[in-house]
Amino acid sequence: MAEKETSKRGTWGSKVAFILAAAGSAIGLGSLWRFPIMVGRLGGAVYVFAYILAVFFIGFTEMLAELAIGRRTQKNPVGAFEAIRPHSGWKYLGYAGVITTMAILSYYAVVAGWAFGYLYKTIFGLFRNITWESSAAIFERFVANPWESLFCFFMVMAITTYIISRGIQSGIERFAKILMPLLFILMIFLAVRALTLPGASRGIAFYLKPDLSQIDVKVLFFAIGQAFYSLSLGMGIMITYGSYISRRENLVSSAGWVCFSTTLVAFLAGIIIYPTLFTTPGLSPEKFEPSLGLMFQTIPLVIDKLPGGFLFGLLFFILLQVAALTSTISLLEVPVAFFIDEHKWTRPKAAIFLGSLCFLLGIPSALSVGASATLTRFGFFNKMDLLFGNILLAIGGLGVLIFLVYFWGLKPALEEIRTGCPRFRLEKLWVFNVRFLAPLAILILLVFIKTITQ
Repeated sequence: MAEKETSKRGTWGSKVAFILAAAGSAIGLGSLWRFPIMVGRLGGAVYVFAYILAVFFIGFTEMLAELAIGRRTQKNPVGAFEAIRPHSGWKYLGYAGVITTMAILSYYAVVAGWAFGYLYKTIFGLFRNITWESSAAIFERFVANPWESLFCFFMVMAITTYIISRGIQSGIERFAKILMPLLFILMIFLAVRALTLPGASRGIAFYLKPDLSQIDVKVLFFAIGQAFYSLSLGMGIMITYGSYISRRENLVSSAGWVCFSTTLVAFLAGIIIYPTLFTTPGLSPEKFEPSLGLMFQTIPLVIDKLPGGFLFGLLFFILLQVAALTSTISLLEVPVAFFIDEHKWTRPKAAIFLGSLCFLLGIPSALSVGASATLTRFGFFNKMDLLFGNILLAIGGLGVLIFLVYFWGLKPALEEIRTGCPRFRLEKLWVFNVRFLAPLAILILLVFIKTITQ
């Protein structure tokens, strides 16, 4: 099977396979690592509330649009726009998506490398009898060591490249179907443990009791950006994944399940982290700026409080690595599909070339969290995340919505959605969102981008 798939695009073996792979792409570190950081930086529960609204009204709308475009054309983002509107220039939106996925992969895989590093640190028992101070020190030493950071980054890119080279069913699908359900189970278990810690109620209040007066343009912008980031929207991933979906499958329920599972895991990540922080002596999330290492500094504290903590720690970081890899896989799949479709490259050739290129592009990000004083002062990692993980995703998502409404048309889009879904109960709401609410919200926020990002 693997040999046959190296010479063709491939397809998902089932609806469940697509949902698990797409949820794996969406869940990843966007939900587990990035979401809790944004919660701490932007007001706690008010940001959680804004994020849930963004997923429901804008994320689901965008995802269904991208899946419909992908399945109708059976193409990568460049080929999809060109197939619907040939010689119109819209293919350059697809090119922008390909570039964006590679840019995000170049720094996202650095964080995935941290997960890899924490896996072997757990094996060697570094997280026993740990305090917040010692946990923070371990993370800071780790990211400040250039050789260790680069080695872990390289290992993630090598594994990602290998899995992508194996194809859809033999690589991505098989990987996601076996391991993603385990992540859900372990996340629920750790969340229950965090909720039973003494004093956890303060963390829950910070996380789940919003002060709606704190909602402003900045919170909304980053909530929408997080929705796009965690759901893998605005960069062509869901167009590419949609191109592998059978026309028998229900796009509406598939998109709904991906949005729900991603939001659930993000929610559980916050449930694990914030009650733990509030029960840590001398530490309050209200008085510190959550760093890029928030998850890596907090999870060992939870695990250390569990009976058999070593075993749970080992399992958690294995599954965290799985979650990270399902996302790096989806990011690399977009440019790989482009080279397979448009330049007729074999899958292994495209995977090796593009995986190597993304590794080289990611070296500055790997060194900019402490290993290089110059890059760290410049904030290279954070600037990459702001530009590609927020601004360009929003622009890409806006472009997709404009293309669907005014250049492809709502009628053929709805015909595609109804294929496999004869009763689209949310049709009127989706049409309103895709035509008015989502594009206007994104456009208004982009107009205020200079004020928002200061």
